[in-house]
Amino acid sequence: MKPDKIILGIDPGTNIMGYGIIHNKNNKIELITMGVIKLGKYSNHALKLKKIFERVLALIKEYKPDELAIEAPFFGKNVQSMLKLGRAQGVAMAAALYQDVPIFEYSPKKIKQSITGNGNASKEQVAAMLMSLIKITEAPEFLDATDALAAAVCHYFQKNIGDDGDKYTGWKSFVNKNPGRVKK
Repeated sequence: MKPDKIILGIDPGTNIMGYGIIHNKNNKIELITMGVIKLGKYSNHALKLKKIFERVLALIKEYKPDELAIEAPFFGKNVQSMLKLGRAQGVAMAAALYQDVPIFEYSPKKIKQSITGNGNASKEQVAAMLMSLIKITEAPEFLDATDALAAAVCHYFQKNIGDDGDKYTGWKSFVNKNPGRVKK
């Protein structure tokens, strides 16, 4: 990893989507910003997806990240929730790909393991560890922000991307690595 890099972390969601941006400066992590995009006021799912695309695009244009780290959807019991979450993730990825920002995807378990040493850690434990690690003085209102920040920090820790992190440099790269996920 180059010594000076900006990483945008995303915790996808259709009601609240978290983001966290860090600066890797001389192998030290500095927090640039973190927050959430509140989407609950939009009843139309397609409109939520449009807002996610626009806000992620705006974050990319403002902070100019070198890479995007995003939490992969996890397999839950509710298929509809997983489908909506996957769409939110896809739209965030599309915004990054549109701006030629490479994408790295990590499972929730990998992110938690990377931050706390425990793949089953709670959101609160992840937030507490990040507050200590990055010297955040005030806990955010929504843990979605620290979850997104955790994705960025996890990526920072991954000097060599293993089986759990997939890098996409553009649509062609994504399609080649995911032939079953894209209709041709």
